[in-house]
Amino acid sequence: MGLFHRVVLASVAAVAVVFAVPSPASAHGTLAMSNPVSGATVSAPVMSVELFFTEKVPDNAYFTVTAPGGGRVDNGWEHASPRPLDKPVTEYFMEGGKFEPRQYTTGFPARVRIAHLPATGEYKVDYLSKASDGDSVHGTVTFKYTGPATAAPAGWVPPANQADAALTGAAPAVSPAPAPASAAPEDGGTNWVGWLGGVAASLVVVAGLVAWRRRTPRTAGSPRGPVPVVPIAVGAVVVALIGGYALGRATAVQPASAPPPAAPPVAPAAAGHQHNGGATTVEALGTTVSSGGYTLQPVRRSQPVGRTVDYAFRIVGADRQPATRFAVVHDKPLHLVVAGRDLGGFQHLHPTMSPDGLWSVPLTLPRAGAYRVFADFTVATADGAPTPLVLGADHLVPGAAPGAALPSPAARAEAGPFDVTMEGTPKTGATVPLSFRVARSGAPGPATLERYLGSYGHLVVLREGDLGYVHVHPDPELVDGAIRFNVSMPGAGRYRAFLEFQVGGQVDRAEFTLDLT
Repeated sequence: MGLFHRVVLASVAAVAVVFAVPSPASAHGTLAMSNPVSGATVSAPVMSVELFFTEKVPDNAYFTVTAPGGGRVDNGWEHASPRPLDKPVTEYFMEGGKFEPRQYTTGFPARVRIAHLPATGEYKVDYLSKASDGDSVHGTVTFKYTGPATAAPAGWVPPANQADAALTGAAPAVSPAPAPASAAPEDGGTNWVGWLGGVAASLVVVAGLVAWRRRTPRTAGSPRGPVPVVPIAVGAVVVALIGGYALGRATAVQPASAPPPAAPPVAPAAAGHQHNGGATTVEALGTTVSSGGYTLQPVRRSQPVGRTVDYAFRIVGADRQPATRFAVVHDKPLHLVVAGRDLGGFQHLHPTMSPDGLWSVPLTLPRAGAYRVFADFTVATADGAPTPLVLGADHLVPGAAPGAALPSPAARAEAGPFDVTMEGTPKTGATVPLSFRVARSGAPGPATLERYLGSYGHLVVLREGDLGYVHVHPDPELVDGAIRFNVSMPGAGRYRAFLEFQVGGQVDRAEFTLDLT
């Protein structure tokens, strides 16, 4: 193989090495999913949108919801309870001079309330926040609304607040100047103007070298043969490409140095961080005994009918050691829910844990049959990150099980001395409000509700068949005297909803059948 061919092959290899090495996109605290999913069509009124980030957003995070006509319809926002992401999210961090991946499995939601839906069309949810490492986090989630228009609450006025200056790096009312043409692209990787300039400068040197070689006369008796111009030129071009590329990388302007806009930009959310393009981002939980690296290990899996026994269990981590660090959620570190396979015999218990990680609680099951036991908890991992989980295990009471069909769907249910009325219709593919009004039977006016476990009401929804467990979040305060929840259903099917509330120090429970098609 001649010198020319060897130079050409080496040059091609060098170019391939330079341009084949990717620069990983680093991200932190990004949006992992939303409910509704960005781009989804919603036919029923929604009272809020949940945005799930890979870390808890700061209290000064800024959110707006814009109606099709351009006016704002957001009504404040609040933090909601973390829960597992539908799919893990990978973010990259610079460690030891290299980008290292880090996987996130927990979503930290910000619930943005919507005052009303004045028209059909596309609604935009803009967000602007700052990650724990100081990077700006911003983007837009959209959904199309096709349902009926809803009225604004009495006395409500569209918000006109601006983003905190700490998020924008400038006074909120001042719009930043447009970025110069030489600013780095969104990947923060290469200044292509600088790269092309470096290539051009190098090619000028190559041209001068070739011109000099052609004009230099060869003297008689020269000890060397003619210097091959073509290989030198090819090699110089390769050097120009590599050198120019390196120059472009070195002169790239880092995007973190540019201030974000004063208000959330109208731009798509970070690519690669939107999941489940279907109708909903919600999945039923508790259908498996293991999840997120943790396993529910009951000490016993059966008990005699009608006898009280200590139901004991451990939550075991991937290291096969019992977990002992739990976060307090709704005033308790762990909630134990028990229900029969026929969705009867519901119980909500609060076990206690010994120092070695063994949980126990007295349990009485008056009917024979198959049951499902759910452990609802948030474990604190080694790095301090909270991981909410719901694990489920079967439990058997031997004997002839009396079969019972679910009651028909109804908007009213009795709960001890109270009548409870349900308002609203759950829908798949959207978060919709579901309200419950409690009145004492035969007495006018609402009952005086008290907080139980930190809230005016607790709602557990179980799916018929696999007993999938649905997380439901209550509003922190009563809404027009009613307990209101933002409900996201994982799909069509029959469900049983169990509402717990407290009046006069006594906890009662109302049960409703939900038919979702």
